[in-house]
This record gives sequence, structure tokens and C-alpha cells, in this order.
Amino acid sequence: MSQIYNPAQPSDKVDNALHADYGTSYARIKPEGVDTTHGAILYLENITVSFDGFKALNNLNLDISVGELRCIIGPNGAGKTTMMDVITGKTRPSAGTAFFGQSIDLTKLTEYDIAHAGIGRKFQRPTVFEQHTVFENLELAMKMGKRLTVRTTLFSRLSSEQVDKIDACLRLIRLNGNERRLAGLLSHGQKQWLEIGMLLMQEPQLLLLDEPVAGMSDAETARTAELLNELRGKHSIMVVEHDMGFVAEIAQEGKVTVLHEGAVLAAGKMSEVQADERVIEVYLGR
Repeated sequence: MSQIYNPAQPSDKVDNALHADYGTSYARIKPEGVDTTHGAILYLENITVSFDGFKALNNLNLDISVGELRCIIGPNGAGKTTMMDVITGKTRPSAGTAFFGQSIDLTKLTEYDIAHAGIGRKFQRPTVFEQHTVFENLELAMKMGKRLTVRTTLFSRLSSEQVDKIDACLRLIRLNGNERRLAGLLSHGQKQWLEIGMLLMQEPQLLLLDEPVAGMSDAETARTAELLNELRGKHSIMVVEHDMGFVAEIAQEGKVTVLHEGAVLAAGKMSEVQADERVIEVYLGR
């Protein structure tokens, strides 16, 4: 465990930048914990996953750079969720390799160890502690990485640094002023933001978001795009999404990857994949 989960101190350059933006380091890339000397934080090579003869992933190849925000799109059944399951250890590939940085083989780790190595995943439906306040949800997320129970965590005293960290996260996720509100009383969009905040409190280096704006209002979707654009560069982020307007807003000039039948169909800027005849045929429509 010790060689995988390394709560390393941030570099001065990254940490100072975050303090300048938010007054505290709510999140940071920790290059000491994961070897990213080659510039990539995730490598998937020839990943194949078969279910009763059906290949959910078929020799999938994909890599994500440190600090990159990568959007993944594709029709239902393209393999997007299975890919995330492989990255987080929920599903073992029948062939291929999956590495976090240069040296952490994800196919040999448990889901728990992968989470503590620095990969955080948010599912489509928000999962929060509804009977606890917004503040307590962030507090629990920050402390439970040490295997404390909910009861032990809530009764332990926060340091001023921890309080500042939670306050900074509240501002970032647009829930400042709601910290004493029960999470169960939040709107759907607010619960989504809270869960993103809970992941950020654990300081992941790679954040996986599965359809983060599903069910949101237009205003909530726009605010979520603002949030992810603020996180750009501070975390490596993979976003699976069907809302093409939202994807265009967060992809900007970065790379969008299109999956189809378990493999990469196309990759490039949003304008490029939208103009790709293969993508139009199988996903976007004419």
C-alpha cells in the first residue's frame, strides 16, 4: 500500500498557483506520487473486455496527458462505461495493459487501492450523504481516505487548514452559503457539484466524470462547464458525456475521443470530429 498511496507534498509552483487562485490548496497535481515523467498520466493499450463472447472493448488504445481535460463521446454501447470500469478496477480486461503514470499497473490493483493511488470517479447519479450537511459531506470525503468511520470522522476536530480547504472547495463548487444545508435538500445539479467537491477533497490526480450534466437545467449545465474549465490543468480529467453543447464548451481546443464498438473511431478537436464522416454516420447523425 505504501508504494501506491503517497500523499506527497505538492511542488511549490503548483501549490503557489492554487493559493493565488483560491487562498488554499483544495486540489493539486502530485507528480511525486505517480511517475508522469513522459507527460502522460493514463495509458490504455490494446484493452479488450469480453462478456459472453461480446467485445465491450476491442483493442482499445488511449492515453491522457497530465492536466488534460479529455472528452469521450460515442453512441450507447460504445464501451465508455466499460472503459471507466477498467480504469477503476471494477472490470478486469481479458487482454491489454492499463497504467496510471509509468509504473502503476491498474490491472493488478483493487478498486480501493486505485482510488487511493489518485483516481477518483463520479457516476452519473450523485451519491452523497443526504442526512448530513454539505459541509459535513466535504469533511467526510476529506477524512475517510484514512479508513476512519463516519462517526469517528464527524467527531474529530478540524484544523484551521482543513476548514480553509473546505471553504475553498465550497466556493469552487458554487455551494458557499449552503454549507449548513442538508445534502438531501439540494437540487439535482447541486448534488452533482457536491459529489465533484467530495472527490476533489481527496485530491485525485485523475478525475473520471460519467455524464456530469445529465438531468441538469440549462443554467446548472452552464455552471458545471465553468467549474470544469476552472479545474482544467489542476487535475487530469476524463469526461464522458452525450450533451454536445456541453462537450464543445469544455473541450475548447483540446482533444475529443469518439468510441464506437469498443475502440477509438476518431480523435481530434471538437470541430474535427463533428466533421468526420464516420462520426456523423454512427453517432451525430446527418
